Amino acid sequence: MILADKIIELRKKNGWSQEELADVLNVSRQSVSKWESAQSIPDMNRILKMSEVFGVSTDYLLKDEMDAPEYLAQPESDSSLRSVSMEEAQDFLTVKEKNARQVSLGVLLCILSPAVLLLLGALQETGKIALSENAAGGIGLTVLFLMIGAAVALFVLTGIRTQKYEYLEKEPIETAYGVSGLVREQMTRFQPRFTAWLTTGIVLCVVSVIPLMLSFFLFEESDLAKAVSIIFILLFCAAGVWMILRVGIVQGGYKMLLEEGDYSRKEKQEQQKTGWISGVYWMAITAIFLTYSFLTGRWDRSWIIWAVSGVVYALIIGIIKGVQSRK
Repeated sequence: MILADKIIELRKKNGWSQEELADVLNVSRQSVSKWESAQSIPDMNRILKMSEVFGVSTDYLLKDEMDAPEYLAQPESDSSLRSVSMEEAQDFLTVKEKNARQVSLGVLLCILSPAVLLLLGALQETGKIALSENAAGGIGLTVLFLMIGAAVALFVLTGIRTQKYEYLEKEPIETAYGVSGLVREQMTRFQPRFTAWLTTGIVLCVVSVIPLMLSFFLFEESDLAKAVSIIFILLFCAAGVWMILRVGIVQGGYKMLLEEGDYSRKEKQEQQKTGWISGVYWMAITAIFLTYSFLTGRWDRSWIIWAVSGVVYALIIGIIKGVQSRK
């Protein structure tokens, strides 16, 4: 049996299309098609990759006289670990991509929700629009609650969609043969986009204060200019956070399946000990944010609570991990 026939047989045995095998090997579908029709021969790197993916020896792939597959020895599986199949891994990554779009949009809506209220309030105070203070505030609050309501709906939908995959974030797992290689290949291709979007998002958040600084220098006495500058801060931050979450959630999906970074088995064990702290902390911060904002009406300032809370949260978790590591 020649190499072309062996590739066809092994591909079909794994239930893959030519395009799916091409994704695993990081080549075009046309390349796989040419291999299977014996129009070309894969290079040695692809042969080695196919040996790993299919779990057969390179001798079997290269020697025409070997008709029976010579399978590589598989590591003994730990029956106590939950197994993740190739199909389940692919479905999970598809869900993470969809959730990344919706969660990032929901957070963007939350950040921008006070913008209309701030703008209408400033326009009303300066006499630029013929609305009463109550009317301007009512319209602004209506838009705010509609945007937050839409965001909450998105969060609920994504939460329901990922409920069946919660174990990937919390429990040690064991992936089926070929899953880790496929996931790592996809993560490698995604890495340039992840780096570019993450960097751009961070830069947008950092430079977001520039409009406010300019308003103080150029329009010292203008409340409208200050309100507009704060809206620009929200726009910059919303765009930056959207970009960070958009790629961060997808990257997190890859790391969950590979059990790397924040999703390593060690981190999962620590998360089981500190997870309740995160829930309590952020519920308290949300309550503080809403209470302060409604009592004072200073939505132009209350957003700072989230920035400070993020820094404080990182310090708290860092201290807890430091204490645990000494025990």
